[in-house]
Amino acid sequence: MSNDIGKILLAKTNTIAESWIESIRQNIDIKSSKGLAHTSVRNSIPLVIEALASLLSDSITDKPQQLKDGGLEHGFVRAEQGYDVAEIMREYSLLRTIIFATLKSDLLAGSKDEMFQAIELIDSVVDQVISLSLDSYVDGRLEEFKQLRGQLVLTNQELTRLVETQKEDLAHLAHELKSPLNSIMGFSSLLMQQQQRSTQGENALDLQMTRKVIKNSKQLLRLINDVLEMSRYEAGKIPLNVEALDLRSLILGVTEAFEPSANQKNLEIIFDDNDAPQLVQSDLLRLQQVVTNLVSNAIHYTESGTIRITCKSNDHNRWSIAVEDTGIGISPEVQTHIFEPYYRASSLGNGTGLGLAIVEKLVKLLQGKVDLVSQLEKGSTFTVTFPMTVVLS
Repeated sequence: MSNDIGKILLAKTNTIAESWIESIRQNIDIKSSKGLAHTSVRNSIPLVIEALASLLSDSITDKPQQLKDGGLEHGFVRAEQGYDVAEIMREYSLLRTIIFATLKSDLLAGSKDEMFQAIELIDSVVDQVISLSLDSYVDGRLEEFKQLRGQLVLTNQELTRLVETQKEDLAHLAHELKSPLNSIMGFSSLLMQQQQRSTQGENALDLQMTRKVIKNSKQLLRLINDVLEMSRYEAGKIPLNVEALDLRSLILGVTEAFEPSANQKNLEIIFDDNDAPQLVQSDLLRLQQVVTNLVSNAIHYTESGTIRITCKSNDHNRWSIAVEDTGIGISPEVQTHIFEPYYRASSLGNGTGLGLAIVEKLVKLLQGKVDLVSQLEKGSTFTVTFPMTVVLS
């Protein structure tokens, strides 16, 4: 019976895979899948199903290895995509239900003993795949942590060199670094202790700590990189590379990068380029930084509604880009300080206070200007105006 069920399962791999993907998409508790393309969700799913079939079918050799490969690949992929443990468990719960629904008629065709034997075997194999998938998920998250730690070491070296030549804002920087850095060190110590005496049942705790380490590491990296960017500008060490740029492609690239973040909050990003110039002469990297910071800021402070990006040609050989959101808005008193380095109003959450300051300085570097129109509880619009051609001095 198991041999027949294995062959049937293998033959129905695509059917089960598509049903599984559809169920994952519809499940409101698997939020990490919402911002992924169909191919990304599907990725290793057929491998998992084929691995299950391989253990049930006597006609397929090297069963343990196929089972291991299928489970490990799925765990690694989900770790890279930012899934948490609960979402992976829900995926496998859906898989179990779909397999039994798909094989129902085939299971009923055999005797009761054969049917119960097949059901017990399928359950056992699914449990093995779940165990393998979680093991590889842990490995994937730990690998991400190692990479971030390496980036932190390199960035810290650059920060040390900078501090030796520039003392301005050092006290403020040390204060900003204190909390996330202490968190990294504390959770890293706990993680090491857990790993030294780890058992399979403690994986969930390891994952929680690893996730916190990664979150705080990313926060620290963003802060340090923002400080470095500000310091480079103040020191006049940001060179410009002026070239012909396709504005539509540049802005579309930024919006596509932020689609997963917007989808997680059910925000719609609208790009209006009807009146946009075809080409402008500017610096690709710096212009991309400006647009990225403005769109990121809009998504961060908007919980519902839309993010509208409008690009158009203006009079006097100039062009502009406006990023409009339906977020919390900014009060008039805060608007007068919003572009100051390290300024953070309590109503604007826990940012570094550098994002908009960097935008303003980069806009000046590109010979433009930035304007803000905002109203509390109704949203904000940042409009940046640039010359069609940036002239190098």
